Amino acid sequence: MRSGQVLYKNELAGMLSQLDNGSFNFSYDEQWIKDSNKPSISLTLPKSKIAFQSATLFPFFFNLIPEGVNKRLLCSKKRIDLDDYFGILLEVAGGDTIGAVKIIKMK
Repeated sequence: MRSGQVLYKNELAGMLSQLDNGSFNFSYDEQWIKDSNKPSISLTLPKSKIAFQSATLFPFFFNLIPEGVNKRLLCSKKRIDLDDYFGILLEVAGGDTIGAVKIIKMK
C-alpha cells in the first residue's frame, strides 16, 4: 500500500492511499471534518466521515499529474513507469502545485 497526506493550504485535510489491489481510498482527517470553516478539497469529494473508494485514481488527483514531455521527463529521471499515475502524483504533488492542494508521500 502506498499513501500520501493531502494538504489544503498546508494543513492536513486527509489521506489518499492506493491499496495492494490497485484501488484507491480517500478519507478526510477527523479534525478537518469537525471544523465547519474547512472546505471540501473538491466538489467531487465533499466532506464526509465515510471514505471515498475508486477502482482508478480519483479525477481530482489525476488532474494534478503533468502531461506530455513534462511527464515523460519526470518518469525518465525518477524511473517511474509512465502508467504509474499514483507514483507520479506522489513525486510531483508535494511541491509547487496548481491550486491549494498538495500530496506529501508517506514513507
